[in-house]
Amino acid sequence: QLQASGGGLVQAGGSLRLSCTASGSIAYIAAMGWYRQAPEKQRELVAVGFGGGSTNYADSVKGRFTISRDIAKKTVFLQMNNLKPEDTAVYYCNFQLRTPWGPIEAHWGQGTQVTVSS
Repeated sequence: QLQASGGGLVQAGGSLRLSCTASGSIAYIAAMGWYRQAPEKQRELVAVGFGGGSTNYADSVKGRFTISRDIAKKTVFLQMNNLKPEDTAVYYCNFQLRTPWGPIEAHWGQGTQVTVSS
């Protein structure tokens, strides 16, 4: 189970920090990331961090958002700076993980709303 938090309402140019923590028995985490879905749009990748330490960002957030992880605490963070109205969306965390009993699968958090006013 993934629990996300940190969303809210902020003015353009402001900052927010999202966090997402996994609970339960986890044998291995292959990737931890964030996606977002704006109204009437498809869900899109925002940022992802892989087990080896590499990261990947959507072009629209490069230089403004930073993903970080605390593997021991099974937590991923998304620091969002210089927010723009077009960043408004529901943000979902996603873990690619393996439990002790099965293969690597995708797990999703419940979503947290980020609203950026102009």
